[in-house]
Amino acid sequence: MPDPSAFRSRILAGDLLIGTFLGLGAPVAVEVAGRSGLDWILVDLEHGGGTEAGLLPQLYAAQTTGTPTLVRVESNARLRFGRALDLGAGGIMVPRLETVDEARDAVDYLRWPPGGIRGVALGARGAMAAGVTHADVATWSERLPLAVQIENPAIVEAAAEVAAIDGVDVLFIGPTDLSHSLGIPGQFGHPRQLEAYAKVVAACRGAGKSPGILLRKPDDLARHVDMGFRFIGVSSDMNAVIDGMAAVVAARRALTGA
Repeated sequence: MPDPSAFRSRILAGDLLIGTFLGLGAPVAVEVAGRSGLDWILVDLEHGGGTEAGLLPQLYAAQTTGTPTLVRVESNARLRFGRALDLGAGGIMVPRLETVDEARDAVDYLRWPPGGIRGVALGARGAMAAGVTHADVATWSERLPLAVQIENPAIVEAAAEVAAIDGVDVLFIGPTDLSHSLGIPGQFGHPRQLEAYAKVVAACRGAGKSPGILLRKPDDLARHVDMGFRFIGVSSDMNAVIDGMAAVVAARRALTGA
């Protein structure tokens, strides 16, 4: 299994890292994305067709590519973190945070004691099937990157506190949920939305953390890099299918007029 520590080091160094979300629950889609040349991929258990029961085959597929692979867990809960990590997730993204204390909880769920409260199961795949020893436990899980999602005004205002937490590596904006929480649904260029982006980017810069965001289309990438984002998800396997089929239908209509 790939060592996630090098990837975490790149995140904290501020490298520009581009990835995508995978929600179809299809190992083949995971493998194709992993072989595409992206810096990272993320298996999404919060949205889409994938479930925790189907996570292991997707992680097997990802491992064949060597691409760093995060898992977005369903919720900020110790067991959800533990299951994904025991199966071999190379890092975690956690959605829907509301408070600074919840961000601290996420670090606790990610790390084994003494740095956290993740249950120690050294025979699990995520512990190299007993390749991790008891002596390794204190530091092993510190190699794993953690991204926390910023999706509401309260956590935007607390962004500097969140970024200051040891173990939180990426503050990752979910633009759609954020826009709805701000009362400006889908208005991604609205001044309030852009102000929230700027607060998160500034908080990350001040703490040596990486500001992240999910974008719908590659055309949006350069503009958001200019804003200061460094850990960027672009599209998803589902959106790639939607966009590809829409292009086929548009070509047919151009020929037939229907």
